[in-house]
Amino acid sequence: MSLDVAIREDAQALAPELVELRRTLHRHPEVGLQLPVTQETVLRALDGLGLEISVGSSTTSVTAVLRGRPGGPSVLLRADMDGLPMTEGTGLEYASTVDGAMHACGHDLHTAMLVGAARLLAAHRDSLEGDVVLMFQPGEEGWDGAGHMLREGVLDASGQRVASAYGMHVLASVPSRLFRTRPGTLMAANAQLEVTVRGAGGHGSAPHNAKDPIAVAAQLVGDLQTLVTRRFNVFDPVVITVGSFHAGTSRVIIPDSATFDATIRTFTAETQDRVAVEAVQLCRSIGAAYGVEVDAVFRPEYPATVNHPDHADFVASVVRSTFGDDRYELMRAPQAGAEDFSRVIAEVPGCYLMLGARVAPPGAPVADNHSPRVEFDEAVLPDGALLHAQLAFQALRRDAAPVPAGASI
Repeated sequence: MSLDVAIREDAQALAPELVELRRTLHRHPEVGLQLPVTQETVLRALDGLGLEISVGSSTTSVTAVLRGRPGGPSVLLRADMDGLPMTEGTGLEYASTVDGAMHACGHDLHTAMLVGAARLLAAHRDSLEGDVVLMFQPGEEGWDGAGHMLREGVLDASGQRVASAYGMHVLASVPSRLFRTRPGTLMAANAQLEVTVRGAGGHGSAPHNAKDPIAVAAQLVGDLQTLVTRRFNVFDPVVITVGSFHAGTSRVIIPDSATFDATIRTFTAETQDRVAVEAVQLCRSIGAAYGVEVDAVFRPEYPATVNHPDHADFVASVVRSTFGDDRYELMRAPQAGAEDFSRVIAEVPGCYLMLGARVAPPGAPVADNHSPRVEFDEAVLPDGALLHAQLAFQALRRDAAPVPAGASI
C-alpha cells in the first residue's frame, strides 16, 4: 500500500475521534491567551505520540515537535485554539457550557484537525524527510497569540528555523470541503480607532446651552465613511466599521462625553499609514469645528496576511493531487478579515488557506463565522487533518531536495 493511500485511509478512520475531540473543545470554550482547559485537552490528545512537547510561559500555548529523518528541514503547521466572548445560540447538543464564551469562529475544528494531523504524521514518521513543528496557539481573536509564540521561539522549536509554515481556517459560508487560497495578499491588516468626544453636558431641551458630544460623534461615524470613499483608491480598499458606540444615560440628558470604537482594515502598509494619520486628523478637525475636544487614537493590530506566491501554488497542487481539481478554488480577491498567522509568514515563507464548512444547502440562509448561531460541517475534519499531513510530507520532500547545480536559491 502506498503512503498516500495509507494516509487517506487513516484520516477517514480518525473521523469519529476528531468529531468527539472537536465537540469536547466546543463545550468548553476559553477566550484570550490563557486557555488552561483547552491546553490540557490538547496535551491529553497528543499523549503517546512520541512528540517533544513544550508549553508557553506567557500563554497556554502548546508546541509539539515530531522528529522525522535526522538532518532534514523543518516545517510548521498551525492551529488557533481560542473562542469568542459571546453567548452561543445554536441549540446544538454539544453547545457551549460556558456563559459568555463560544467557539464561533471554528478554532475548535482547527485544533481537532491539527491533532488529527499529528496522529497521521506520527503513524508514518519513517516517511518524513525532516521535522514537523505543531503550533497550537491561543489568543488569535485580538490577543496576538502568534506574536507571543514567535517571541518564545516557536519557529526554532525543532532546533533550526522552519523552512515553511502553513495554516488553515474554516468558513461557514463557503461550500463544505472546498479549499481556497490565493498568492499574495489573502487577508487585511487590522487596526483599532478609539474615539472620545468631550463636550459639555446639559438638558435635552436646551442643547444650545451645552456642547452635545453625541451629535459630533454620530457625524464622525458617517464622515469616516466619506473619508474612505473620497480619500482612498477603491482598488486599494479601506474598510471602517464602528462596532461600539456609548453615550448618555437618559433621553433628556446631554452627556459630557461620547465614545466609539472602530475596526479599520487595509491591504497595504502605505494605505494603513495614511489612514492612521487622516482618520485621526478628521476626528480632531470635526471636533474643532463644533467646539468640542476629540481624542482619537489609532492602534495597529495585525499586519496583512500575505501568502508567498510559490507556496500558494504548492498548496493548490497538494489540494488537487490529494482531493481532485474540483476541491480547489482560486480566490479572486483578498478578504477583509485579519489573522495573526500573518506574523508567521512574514518571518518564514508559507501560505494560509480556507476550508469551506457550510452546513446549509445552496441558496439557504447561513450564519457566518462570529455569529452566535454559526454551525460548521464536521465532515471537513478528516479532510483538514489529511491536508495538514500531506502539506508536511510534501513540503519536507521539496525542502530536502538538493538544489540543481547552477540553480539560484
